[in-house]
Amino acid sequence: MINRKLVLAARPQGLIKDSDFSLKEEDIRDLKSGECLIKTKFLSLAPVMKYYMIDGAGIEAPLHIGETMRGRGVGEVIKSSNPLYNEGDIVQGKFGWQEYVISDGAADKMLYKVPNNGLSPSTALGVLGMTGYTSYFGLYDVGKLKTGDNVLVSAAAGGVGSSIGSLAKIKSAKAIGLSSTDEKCQLLKTKLNYHDTINYKTENLDEKLSELFPDGIDLFFDNVGGEVLDTVLPHINRYARIVCCGRISTYSDKGLKTQNYSLKNWHMIGATRSRMEGFFIYDYEDRITEAYTNMSQWIKEGKLSYHEDIQEGLESMPQALNRLFEGKNVGKQLVKIS
Repeated sequence: MINRKLVLAARPQGLIKDSDFSLKEEDIRDLKSGECLIKTKFLSLAPVMKYYMIDGAGIEAPLHIGETMRGRGVGEVIKSSNPLYNEGDIVQGKFGWQEYVISDGAADKMLYKVPNNGLSPSTALGVLGMTGYTSYFGLYDVGKLKTGDNVLVSAAAGGVGSSIGSLAKIKSAKAIGLSSTDEKCQLLKTKLNYHDTINYKTENLDEKLSELFPDGIDLFFDNVGGEVLDTVLPHINRYARIVCCGRISTYSDKGLKTQNYSLKNWHMIGATRSRMEGFFIYDYEDRITEAYTNMSQWIKEGKLSYHEDIQEGLESMPQALNRLFEGKNVGKQLVKIS
């Protein structure tokens, strides 16, 4: 059997190019005792992946030229010499950008079995995966969501943001989402349980915040950072919570450190006795079962909606990653691996 994978060929400058990767083929070796062979079904995309290619994004070592591109995937166990994993099991973990992966289930791959819940395996990378759990723990634990909170979400139609409207509504809070197109805004309101939306590309954000939040913002779930965060700060209430989940607006093509935005309205944090806090989803690894149990039940009850944006084929991975920076993705960005 042959495995195909994408390895890093060059550090990206600007949008990612196909030539930043090289497609490699290799024979799949025999399994050792305790290992299993997984055939990839879907691969996940996230903005931070671009910065694995540059400087490690401040959380991991940068990829070496010739190294398989990192990323989470979901797939089917097709051979096993590990009693914990049987042929036919659906699992998700750190697969990398490749069609097959060998794993012994150790911590480096963070391999988890995907329950047979009647949903597509793709959900294990989205609403019922690390992306959805980021929404869950970011909103409920870091954001300390309260009944009746007025919630604002940036990049609301992205992988993380697309679950926040439902999660807020479940707790009797009202979420308003920021997005970049009328199509996305319509989806947020009609499918993803957002109370209202702002198209920050065509509407004056400061004016719309005053209009839609006459009583102020209690919780801001921020996936963007930069100027958007600065514009929001004067609208926060006393004891507001700001969840720092992402800062894609400040990512530069040369690394994360050269385009940091200097907040002008930072003093509002102190003036309102508010709290701004970041988090790392893997710190909640021991509570994943809690999040999965609650979120899967809410999906069954029709309370939690989700949306997936699925591209096709391993070769489409570079352009699928670009879609996140071009604002083209609607919902969780995935690639189906044939």
